Amino acid sequence: MTTRDVLTDWSALRDGVPPVWARYTDLIVERASGSWIETVDGTRYLDYTSGIGVVNTGHAHPRVVAAISEQAARGIHLQQNIVYHQPGLELHRRLPERFPNPQADTDYGLFLSNSGAEAVEAAVKLAKVATGRPLVIAFRGGFHGRTHGAMALTSSTVKYRAHFEPLMGGVQHVPYPYPLKMGGPDAALATTLAAIDEVFATTAAPDDVAAFVVEPVLGEGGYVIPPDAFLPALREVADRHGILLAVDEVQSGYARTGRFFATEWTDATPDIVIMAKGIASGLPLSGILAARSLLDRLEPGTHGGTYGGNAVACAAALATLDVIDDEGLAERAHRLGARLVDGLRDRVGAHESVREVRGRGLMVAVELDSGARAKRVLAEALARNLLLLTCGTSGQVVRIIPPLVTTEEEVDLAIGVIGDALAASTA
Repeated sequence: MTTRDVLTDWSALRDGVPPVWARYTDLIVERASGSWIETVDGTRYLDYTSGIGVVNTGHAHPRVVAAISEQAARGIHLQQNIVYHQPGLELHRRLPERFPNPQADTDYGLFLSNSGAEAVEAAVKLAKVATGRPLVIAFRGGFHGRTHGAMALTSSTVKYRAHFEPLMGGVQHVPYPYPLKMGGPDAALATTLAAIDEVFATTAAPDDVAAFVVEPVLGEGGYVIPPDAFLPALREVADRHGILLAVDEVQSGYARTGRFFATEWTDATPDIVIMAKGIASGLPLSGILAARSLLDRLEPGTHGGTYGGNAVACAAALATLDVIDDEGLAERAHRLGARLVDGLRDRVGAHESVREVRGRGLMVAVELDSGARAKRVLAEALARNLLLLTCGTSGQVVRIIPPLVTTEEEVDLAIGVIGDALAASTA
């Protein structure tokens, strides 16, 4: 008899989990499939968190599960420094083909690691060694991870940085163009570009800056869609000063916004693409894409990791690419995202607490008047069996991240629940 057979009070074990894991719920899950999770007591919840934007192909997609099972039977850990494995070699071939807005006659390459923060660290190290420059410019509201280097770039909320100073030096922050707070798209873009000029004039010489690190859609900072001209304008500034442009697609990539990478909503070509979350449908994997001429500037042994490019994770990543393509998940995200945004605008857009409903693909936000209000909405939604998240500097944004395999019926259900939850939050 196993522990699982005799232990029925799973809640008794929850105190063993350290409180550093800030919690949205106390649910104990038995199984998950598609857009739904089921708890040990048999209750089903519509999961519009996707594990924080990870299970883009849905929970336990059969093709991903099959790929994981097959590779696990062949070999689980085949370390990259020691041997090559077939899923890894195939992923190194296929992923560079997805480079957003590629330049003609450029050979792109891939470096694999475990987490989004690790990929950010790799991007910063690559930018510094390739340019010979010491500084990085990031954007206020950005989230790039919680390792000590990545944390220096992160400014979505002070809790990620508080009490850990001093952090890695050489990072400057400028405002992210936030149209709702900055008087519209044109004013927001002008504010950001002026702030970059101010940094160049006061605290960081342009020829000391190795890279801009930027989210094409702001994630933890509020699911903010920048003006369309933002990335092209940043590309122009970068080119003018010999600065690399690194786009953090950890949350916005893998068809989430209706394009494989959110950068593809513009014509800007980045130098480095940072990936994680949806890359392997739930298995730990991340990476960066860059031109081989750039990527090869990292000499052997200067970067790496024991688990990076794990064989089972690579097999899951290959299956994820197949599912995204074969099931048209980018187009599906675009279509259902429009349905979700339009439905929410109709249902809650006129509510006195709603500042804005916005989204790109299935990366959708309802910005409210306070973090306290957003927290109440999440609690009311949970009581109605819908899982949501918050984001924004004060937690004032209800963040909606459905699996890309969600259905029209599930979208409509979520719209209704969110409307009821918002009404209940003011009762």
